[in-house]
Amino acid sequence: MLKRPATPADLPDHLPVFPLSGALLLPFSHRPLNVFEPRYVEMVDQVLAGNRLIGLIQPEDTSEESPRGRAPLQKIGTVGRLTHWEENGEGRYFIILEGLTRFELVSELTVMTPFRQATIDASGYALDFQRAYGEEGVDRNRFLKMMKDYAEFANFELNWDEIDKTGTADLVNFACMVSPYGAKEKQVLLEAKSLEARAETLIALAEFEMAKGGSAAPLN
Repeated sequence: MLKRPATPADLPDHLPVFPLSGALLLPFSHRPLNVFEPRYVEMVDQVLAGNRLIGLIQPEDTSEESPRGRAPLQKIGTVGRLTHWEENGEGRYFIILEGLTRFELVSELTVMTPFRQATIDASGYALDFQRAYGEEGVDRNRFLKMMKDYAEFANFELNWDEIDKTGTADLVNFACMVSPYGAKEKQVLLEAKSLEARAETLIALAEFEMAKGGSAAPLN
């Protein structure tokens, strides 16, 4: 089994990148993905034979889910570690990516592969490898109140037993990932300077939506 990278120094300086609109991945969180486009099936084949790392990043233009060519990408993405995969019929994969750390996109490489590859720099995000970093700055009670209020607003149930057992950092990051907001808001949540800022941003988004009234968007 390949060891989980523990610092930015453990990461390669370039990775395959998977441009995907609205797909937020945060450290120590998990994102399932169905992979069926031939270019990304080949990417999964390659990373399975190598270090199992993929850079998940949003395109600047989110009108397409995953644009072809060299459409401009956001500056910040997340290194995902492929922790689970299943062949789901011919030419299809179901995979789960575990978020390791955010990265800065330095430059895109000129490659012969059908999928894109880029030089990355994660040196500014070393604290992403510390699971609980920043928890002391989050008002957990205020965050839980937002979750309760939003659950009532959107008419869905929460598993409070599981929530009570979940660390604050994991709770904030998971809530951000499943939130029903668009690509622009997801990028703001990704780029938040601290866990506290990320929690407060999500609270503000939820409070704004509830203040507008009407029916809530379903959780992803």
